[in-house]
Amino acid sequence: MSTTLTPILTKFWDDPQSWTLETYEKNDGYKALTKALAAKPADLVQMTKDSGLRGRGGAGFPTGMKWGFLPPPDGGPRYLVVNADESEPGTCKDIPLMMAAPQFLIEGCVITSYAIGCNHAFIYLRGEVVHVYRRLLRAVEEAYAAGHLGKNIHGSGFDLDITVHAGAGAYICGEETALLDSLEGRRGQPRLKPPFPAVAGLYARPTVVNNVESIASVPPILLHGSEWFGDMGTEKSQGFGIFSLSGHVKNPGQYEAPLGITLRELLDMAGGMRDPEKQLKFWTPGGSSTPLFTAEHLDTPLDFESVAAAGSMLGTRALQIFDETTCVVRAVDRWTDFYKHESCGKCTPCREGTWWLKQILGRLEHGQGSEEDLDKLLDICDNILGRSFCALGDGATSPITSSIQYFREEYIAHLTQGSCPFDSRESTLFHKDKVTA
Repeated sequence: MSTTLTPILTKFWDDPQSWTLETYEKNDGYKALTKALAAKPADLVQMTKDSGLRGRGGAGFPTGMKWGFLPPPDGGPRYLVVNADESEPGTCKDIPLMMAAPQFLIEGCVITSYAIGCNHAFIYLRGEVVHVYRRLLRAVEEAYAAGHLGKNIHGSGFDLDITVHAGAGAYICGEETALLDSLEGRRGQPRLKPPFPAVAGLYARPTVVNNVESIASVPPILLHGSEWFGDMGTEKSQGFGIFSLSGHVKNPGQYEAPLGITLRELLDMAGGMRDPEKQLKFWTPGGSSTPLFTAEHLDTPLDFESVAAAGSMLGTRALQIFDETTCVVRAVDRWTDFYKHESCGKCTPCREGTWWLKQILGRLEHGQGSEEDLDKLLDICDNILGRSFCALGDGATSPITSSIQYFREEYIAHLTQGSCPFDSRESTLFHKDKVTA
């Protein structure tokens, strides 16, 4: 696998005013839209299928196939909803993309809407990121003024309005049906499926829900061709993606590379670990809801199939890196805090299960309890996994079961010592004498 980065969505992030329409148009902006409006909508759906683009929001479902699930037009409205509610610990690719180059998303929305027959698209943004909300509103405003949105776009007869909606900041609204309920003004809670959003989504009408990066990837694919996109990545995980490196790494940030690259290669590009004397201990391949990996997985290709075969999920490519100064029990305890707090409470396994997971982990972190508590944790996880209403419950169990699998002796060390054997300050401080800029 080549270690060469593929700056496509991140190509001009370093421009002094990368977020403006002017900068975007200097970098082939809206050329793909002109091409799209001259094509048949069905051909655009087929092109997306042929490219092999898979959802960049975590699940990796084929994007073109999702578009194809919409029923035939019946004269009523249909909608595109962009999931921009990025809020999982470690996941940080969509927010910087919308901040640095929002027009990729706007153009992608217009092309996708034209392909699926939608005249009103919604971008559901996490409300706390007010700076991104303002930037998106400005980007939409610029697109309207330039004729890329509104009535009779580019003289094609196609109309599209985009509404940027700021949510109230609930992790559960990253789940597509909870997002739709929230967008309709109700409390964000997952819906029973079927019916699926493709049949009865927003306002009970056919709806496509896609991630920010998925939609933003559409213009480059249309501009350069599905074969161009398919030549990157692996056979079943095609194309490029933004890999977010955070934690104990010298140069954290966004690295846009072909799927199938390894963490070892990405770490080399990022300057290695923050302290060369400290070894990599564990890391997440796709955010806090994916099972942990260790140093033995450094050469696992970061594509959907390889990561799954190794026992985890590629998810959102949120690579959180932890060195040997980190207490894995404390890290998992903090993540479980998050899942307990963000559980919407609709289903018993998640509502009650995450609460009990937090109680037991809190005790273990402080050296209290017994070794039997580890089996109790695993038992509770078994009763949540696959039994909760949506994937939040499943995600809450992943770091716990995998950490016990790889670091059981560390849990026992807490009990033996009667307290946490780690100095928490060591994992949070970056020593200037050891780390060079």
